[in-house]
Amino acid sequence: LSAACGDSVPPPWEPPPDEPFVYALPEGIPPPREVEGEPLTRPRVELGRHLFYDVRLSLNREQSCASCHRQERAFTDGRKTSVGSTGEEHHRNAMSVVNVAYFPTLTWANPLLRSLAQQALVPLTGEDPIELGIGGHEDEVIDRLRDDPRYQALFPLAFPEDDDPYSLHNVVVALSAFQRSIVSFRSRYDRFMYGRDRSALTAEELEGMNLFLSERFECFHCHGGFLFSDSISHDGVLFEELPFHNTGLYNVDGEGGYPAHDPGLFELTFEPSDMGRFRAPSLRNVAVTAPYFHDGSAATLEEVLDHYARGGRLIEDGPFAGDGAENPWKSDLVREFPMLEREKRAILAFLNALTDEPLL
Repeated sequence: LSAACGDSVPPPWEPPPDEPFVYALPEGIPPPREVEGEPLTRPRVELGRHLFYDVRLSLNREQSCASCHRQERAFTDGRKTSVGSTGEEHHRNAMSVVNVAYFPTLTWANPLLRSLAQQALVPLTGEDPIELGIGGHEDEVIDRLRDDPRYQALFPLAFPEDDDPYSLHNVVVALSAFQRSIVSFRSRYDRFMYGRDRSALTAEELEGMNLFLSERFECFHCHGGFLFSDSISHDGVLFEELPFHNTGLYNVDGEGGYPAHDPGLFELTFEPSDMGRFRAPSLRNVAVTAPYFHDGSAATLEEVLDHYARGGRLIEDGPFAGDGAENPWKSDLVREFPMLEREKRAILAFLNALTDEPLL
């Protein structure tokens, strides 16, 4: 292609600059809210897709956004906690960006960070921890993109109103557009629920769904609705809730304390009742997003179910020893319940039916 076209490498297609991106959603799933000032166009999504996988967005050209958000793992990274481009270990597990356009808050424990474009600046320029590490070197990174023949086509298409479309602002808006385009509603559960295919789920999976939705297990209180999360925003929502929960993972001091390096929402509010509170993630594609919890401290879904059945986690020794079931700040929804082995298998089968294979 390069030989045929000289030095210019054109993008795969050149849609009109204002061509809107159209969601492919099953009947019954509402579209995400539009973002004021950031119309979702196909050129912006395409530009954002290229940027998402481009290691030139890290200072040392070692990592891209996709390094911590891998498609085959439903855009997570499979690690307990992520590692930045300089090798620095982070203290949180990488959240999935699937269906992120529906979330009113965007991280484990920050109710203030609600714009995807704003959030993208954190991994790009943040210093504690260092992720992509371009803080103070933004112009250098923009020049890398400006010199690329493909971006010479994509940036003007995505931002035709700008005389000079090469800017960090446009980079994060394009990254936001691509992430907003990633939706996942093609699992076997979706075929059953929205496609009216009653053969899509097995008898065991149906039993697991009924247990999941039961008052005895109470999973649905924090993982309900079409997103399997209690944190959701879309065109039909009149009032957005911003819930965060303490699930009894730790009780390091016997008074409800969490490890000092990550006390959850408390880190921002300093309210004792916010100790250990984190956002409930969506359970869509949960079978491929191990390890679990904000710090990746549960290796398997079996461990997660055992944790909730006990009503909190017991850590018998080490620096984080304590009984999370006795945490005074723990959510009232997290309480001990009996679970037969057959019931555990059924719930696990149902959770596996939430995997969207085409997405991967």
